[in-house]
Amino acid sequence: MYSKATLILIVLLAFAPLYAQKAVKMPPYLTKGDTVAIVATARKVVGESVEPAVALLKSWGLNVILGKTIGKEENQLAGADWQRATDFQEMMDNPSVKAIWCAKGGYGTVRMIDRLDFTKFKAHPKWVVGFSDATVLHSHINNLDIATIHGIVAISVSRATPEAIDSFKKALFGTDITYTIPAHAYNKTGTATGELIGGNLSVLYSIMGSESEADYKGKIIFIEDLDEYLYHIDRMMVNLKRNGYFKNVKGIVIGAMTKMRDNDVPWGHDALQIIQDITKEYKIPICFNFPAGHITDNRALIFGKQVNLTVTAQGTTLTFE
Repeated sequence: MYSKATLILIVLLAFAPLYAQKAVKMPPYLTKGDTVAIVATARKVVGESVEPAVALLKSWGLNVILGKTIGKEENQLAGADWQRATDFQEMMDNPSVKAIWCAKGGYGTVRMIDRLDFTKFKAHPKWVVGFSDATVLHSHINNLDIATIHGIVAISVSRATPEAIDSFKKALFGTDITYTIPAHAYNKTGTATGELIGGNLSVLYSIMGSESEADYKGKIIFIEDLDEYLYHIDRMMVNLKRNGYFKNVKGIVIGAMTKMRDNDVPWGHDALQIIQDITKEYKIPICFNFPAGHITDNRALIFGKQVNLTVTAQGTTLTFE
C-alpha cells in the first residue's frame, strides 16, 4: 500500500506534463551566405523604398529575395489577400530562405493569416521579422511555440538608429542581447524571468478570441502603439485587464506610445499615465519607455525567448538568455 503522500506525488507527476510549458523552438540563426526574403503582408510598398534594406543585408554577407508583393498594389494593400498570402507561403516553404522580413506595416496581415499553411514551417522554422501590423504573425507563430523577431521593417532602415540596426543584426545572427535603459517615474521595481511575447496593443486587442491570440499566462508581455486616441488606449488596456492578461503575466514592458491623439474634450491623462493607472495594482516589474515600437530607435526583441527583466530605482535591464 502506498502512503497518502506517495499517492499525491504519483498523481502530480502523472499530470505534470499537462501543465508544463512547451519548449519554444528557436529558428536557426543566420550565417553569411544565407538568404532573407522581403515581402509585403499589409500595405503596398514601392521597390525603391526597400533598396536600403537590401543593401544592408548584402553588407552582412546575406542574399536577398524580393517577394512578388513588392511593388504590387490593390488600393492600400500590396495586392489582394490571396496574393500576399501566396507570396508569404512561398517564402515559408522555400528551403533556401532562412528569414522572412516584413517590408512594411499598416494594416492587412490579419486578412491573409488564415490562408497560410504552417505545416512545413513548423517542421523547419525560420525567422519572421517585423513589428506593428506584423504582431499578427508574431502572436500566431508564438502560438506554435516558435520564436520570432520584433524589430524594424525593411522600409525603416534608412531612418533607423545605429542601435536599432545593430540590435536587429544581433537578433538575426544569434549574438547575445542585453538592454540597459534609464529609470522612469512610473516603473514598478522587481525581477522576473519568463518568455517575452506581445507587440502592438491595437493589434493584440483586435485578435483577442481568435486562433492567433497567444497565451500570456506566465509570460512577460511587451506592448507599444501609434496614432491612437487616448480613450482608445484606455479601452484596450481595460479590456486586456478584464481578460486577465495582467493578472497572469510575470512582468510588463511598455515600449513607445507615439503620436497619441486626444478629443476636443481632453481625456485628462497621457498614454503612459493611462497604462500606469491600470497596471499599478499588480505586484510585478513594469518598465516604461522601453526603446521599441514606432520610433527610430526601435530595438529588436526576440519573442518566444526567455528573458530576465530587472527593474530598479536606477533603471531597467532586459537580458535574453
